[in-house]
Amino acid sequence: MARSCSCNDFNRAQLLRRGAAVAGKGLPQIEPGMPLPAGTGLDRRTFLLASAGAALSVYGASMLSPRQFEEGIAQASAAAPNQPVLVSIFMEGGWDALSVLAPVKEVKYKELRPTLGLAEGAGQTFTEDTNLMWHPSAAGLAQLHSEGKVSVFPAVGYDPPDESHFTSRHYWEVGELDTQTRSGWMGRYLDLAGEPNNPLQGLSLDYDLAPALATARMPVAAISSPSDYNFWAYGLDEPLAAPALDTFGQLGALAAPSPAYAQARAASFDSNIIRQRMAPFVEHEGKPAFQSPVPYPTEDGEFPQRLAALAAMLAAGLPIKCASLTAVGGYDTHSDEVNTLSTNLGQTVQSVLAFQRDLEARGLADRVLIQLWSEFGRRPQENGSGTDHGAAGAAFLIGSRVKGEMVGEFPGLSKLDENENLVNTSDYRAMYCSLLEQWFQTEAGLVIPDAASLPRPVLIK
Repeated sequence: MARSCSCNDFNRAQLLRRGAAVAGKGLPQIEPGMPLPAGTGLDRRTFLLASAGAALSVYGASMLSPRQFEEGIAQASAAAPNQPVLVSIFMEGGWDALSVLAPVKEVKYKELRPTLGLAEGAGQTFTEDTNLMWHPSAAGLAQLHSEGKVSVFPAVGYDPPDESHFTSRHYWEVGELDTQTRSGWMGRYLDLAGEPNNPLQGLSLDYDLAPALATARMPVAAISSPSDYNFWAYGLDEPLAAPALDTFGQLGALAAPSPAYAQARAASFDSNIIRQRMAPFVEHEGKPAFQSPVPYPTEDGEFPQRLAALAAMLAAGLPIKCASLTAVGGYDTHSDEVNTLSTNLGQTVQSVLAFQRDLEARGLADRVLIQLWSEFGRRPQENGSGTDHGAAGAAFLIGSRVKGEMVGEFPGLSKLDENENLVNTSDYRAMYCSLLEQWFQTEAGLVIPDAASLPRPVLIK
């Protein structure tokens, strides 16, 4: 993973968004003048007792107990075993779409990118527009696209564009151009289609809740990685700890002679429920308990591990409807773009390719859709060793059931907007409307404001 050379306000954004929220106080605040992340103020509870450590945080379910959690996921699994799943992957920082899909045959490209411009033939030609070429580090996307498993949005955005990391990211997260919106677009879908005792329906594989999953009524969850979920017994190590915890769980099911005993035994019983549910995904001696049918990259930090765990959780029947992850590294490449973009893009794409192959091997590919997105693209004119904030960017939908066709043409570099940025040819909110209606079978107008005015590109075959 390579670090991006971020602008100052983005550094503060990362620090504040990733700061640990105090239990019960919701997500952290951000600096004045910028929109609050969706979900700010949501109650947060951790399934944690005095004698146990656990990484699962639940948002928006102040009265939910572990026992209700177990019952809820069991009911949801039985009710919809083939529930469609959307996996949203955020490319943080605004990736350079003109390098991910480079217009190498345009004369203007060479004028605007004398240093950063990719050489024609360095990567695979994009078959739907042969003026474009895949970045060499995006070879995995090119491979899946050749199999008809990638729909490409080469210039996606909104009008008028906003070049602020905070604001543009917020618009994408909430599904509308309103800085005051406090629920995420996937969260509003879960408010319609979710269950009141199934927090796994919206799962953020991160240290805190992804704002796009922020709900108004239904519980959702965040876990940095299922392999981080851990219980321990004071003063005991293996091989004694596991049987001791099993015994505590059995004692918790016994009748209680007093309210105090009842409270203690309920805590023990509920803790054991979660311990048993998460046991298949917990690391043991540095290795996950589950086995993936395909190899994942090993040098890319937590991202491939989280994808591998997500595939295992789906295979185990956990009732996940929407999941959110942040990709490898950052893409705010004001400088040193060649190294940063190549490294982070390559590691992200390799992990996504492994995840898709994992889903296919498990027979899950027809019910899982992967979305890659970033808050904006970058300016066509390089600044020497990098690129500054732009407007229209690139997004991708990946899966066995995607239409596999380009949505909106590449507009070319000969006619940029008034700020010398790429003009968008598709609206991200139209993507959301089509996903809601064609993937989730839900009326888009119930989730996305002004949905009636947006087109519906065909995304699912």
